Amino acid sequence: MSEEAPDPLAEFRRANVEGTLCLARQAVEAGVRRFVFVSSIKVNGESTSPGRPYCAESTPEPMDPYGISKLEAEEGLRALAKETGLEVVIVRPPLVYGPGVKANFLSMMRWLSKGVPLPLGATCNSRSLVALDNLVDLIATCIEHPSAANQTFLVSDGEDLSTTELLRRMAFALGKSAWLLPVPVRLLEAGAGLLGKRALAQRLCGSLEVDISKTQELLNWSPPIGVDEALRRTAESFWKHQS
Repeated sequence: MSEEAPDPLAEFRRANVEGTLCLARQAVEAGVRRFVFVSSIKVNGESTSPGRPYCAESTPEPMDPYGISKLEAEEGLRALAKETGLEVVIVRPPLVYGPGVKANFLSMMRWLSKGVPLPLGATCNSRSLVALDNLVDLIATCIEHPSAANQTFLVSDGEDLSTTELLRRMAFALGKSAWLLPVPVRLLEAGAGLLGKRALAQRLCGSLEVDISKTQELLNWSPPIGVDEALRRTAESFWKHQS
């Protein structure tokens, strides 16, 4: 979120590509049969158009060094799978939240907990998220399910939300009222541009939807907990660490 390396792509490649492939080769040498790699929806891109969610077969279009490095790791793992017979399963999550969440999600919880007015009462975007519990459940499924071998899966909570709706439901989980001002999105984006915060405005106002139908059908999988329960658990952890 605040990358300061002189060459971010080189650093991401060192961790996400070289580190991943080194571990995978050691797994092969140790006799491991299946390797589950948690990639990122950033491999697909940064945003979607209305009614056109990303699916597992969508053409990758990473836009930043992190996404590029995750795609290169995926490609390296697939090559290693062909070479060695290792079964590779790739999971691409969108934003992951839950107890201990950090970055922008934590900032929003802090604002809501303090009753700070937010200019996000008029967003009509749609974003897919995934609760940590749901992501872990899918990873556990991918470890053993015979149909998971050499497949790529997208994952989410199965319910997409606008930023406005997310904030309202997050506030409810926190036991607070959301003070959301209906500022037009174009005005927000213009202001963010002047402040050098275009990327933040995109995450708050833009859409990013994923289609998990392949995951559900091939693995007979559904998210075990809903958004409101996941937000409740996240809020509970938040308050615990505020005291």
